[in-house]
Amino acid sequence: MPEKGGQRAGVGRLAVLGLQHVLVMYTGCVTVPLVFGAAAGLDAATIAVLINADLLVAGVVTMIQGAGVGRFLGVRMPVMAGAAFTAVTPMILIAGEYGLQAVYGSMLAAGVFGLLIAYPFAKAVRFFPPLVSGVVITVVGLALIGVGVNLVVGNDPKAADHAAPSRLALAAFVVVVILLVARFGRGFLAQTGVLLGLLAGTAVAVPLGLVDFSAARTADWIGVSAPFHFGAPEFPAVAVLSMCVVMLVLFAESTADLIAVAELTGKRLTTADMARGLAADGLSGVLGGVMNAFLDTVFAQNVGLVTMTKVRSRHVATVAGGILVALGLVPKLGALVAGLPQPVVGAAGLVMFATVAAVGIGTLRKVDFDGTHNLLIVAVSIGVGMAPEVAPDLYSRFPEGVGIALGSPVTSATLLAFGLNLAFNGGSSRRGAGTGTGRAPVSEVPREEAAAGSP
Repeated sequence: MPEKGGQRAGVGRLAVLGLQHVLVMYTGCVTVPLVFGAAAGLDAATIAVLINADLLVAGVVTMIQGAGVGRFLGVRMPVMAGAAFTAVTPMILIAGEYGLQAVYGSMLAAGVFGLLIAYPFAKAVRFFPPLVSGVVITVVGLALIGVGVNLVVGNDPKAADHAAPSRLALAAFVVVVILLVARFGRGFLAQTGVLLGLLAGTAVAVPLGLVDFSAARTADWIGVSAPFHFGAPEFPAVAVLSMCVVMLVLFAESTADLIAVAELTGKRLTTADMARGLAADGLSGVLGGVMNAFLDTVFAQNVGLVTMTKVRSRHVATVAGGILVALGLVPKLGALVAGLPQPVVGAAGLVMFATVAAVGIGTLRKVDFDGTHNLLIVAVSIGVGMAPEVAPDLYSRFPEGVGIALGSPVTSATLLAFGLNLAFNGGSSRRGAGTGTGRAPVSEVPREEAAAGSP
């Protein structure tokens, strides 16, 4: 019997269903700190700190989304929050130019920005139709493919094992495992392909000497990462601006997923509901900036799990958030994950990042290209947006601020897609502007009424 949004299952059933949600999103959640840590040149112990902080913040935000906090935070639906791939490239650029203190300072500022604009964004969601969000999601995936490949071949071209056949073979093995699980797995098993690929790849990597779990042996069993682990936050203007743009992109992603879950659960999603859900994303920036974590967004794969299981209770998400918090308080687990070999992580990331791009392409299918300028908007936005990815020194002769702002494919593609859609379509919500529908996706209900009617 499908569970509705406000119904409670037994404690044991809630725990099992919550754990299932955690297993589905776990790999995607920890891949972000693994990829960012490797690209930023951090050691395994430091990456372990990021992983634990990532799980802790994701758990807190997920609990807030499920349970809600008054009239201000949480959409009160079965959604899972996790680290967003969208922020990885800008974070890497900021770390290279200004350092990690600027990464987390700009994240903190973006979080405050997100809290302030959550309600206005929910009111103005029509300015981010599938034409814009599809371009952005596609570019997010395409831009991160290079990060995954670099992990596979190695970040140091002078290293003895750079692009070694053994690294490439190991990565290929991981991809094959993922494909086999997807092809022959059934039900929940079919959704664990990436996790099983990571485990199988690590097992094969042990005799190759590519596994290093030394940090896990010395890590504590219980603990929490210290706030501002890398020092007092710094706030370079360009870095802050770049992360604020990323926050807008995350809002666009979360909006689509929140609408999808509302349709699945039969919830009438009001502007106030949407604003509370987006505000939780903003809170993740504040918590992430303080606790050395990452910006969170609603995880699309868990939306798929709700579709498959028909379990629609928001209390399942609340329990899943509690499990994530518990995992985030176990440093030894974070250190264990941080010791996974780079070719294995890179291969799994390659599949996941390409999947993100494919999701973006699927979103663009909702756009009406006949008799409109939408094809040109997509072409220019993706073409110009991806230019820094294939020519990293494209803006090297410009002021450093320009390099950070426009050197991120996500930032430049977002600004272009948003601006061009506004210029050519006027931000209209008609189908020709790329919304795919002529009606608003969010109900206009006063905040007070919406809060009173939430389950």
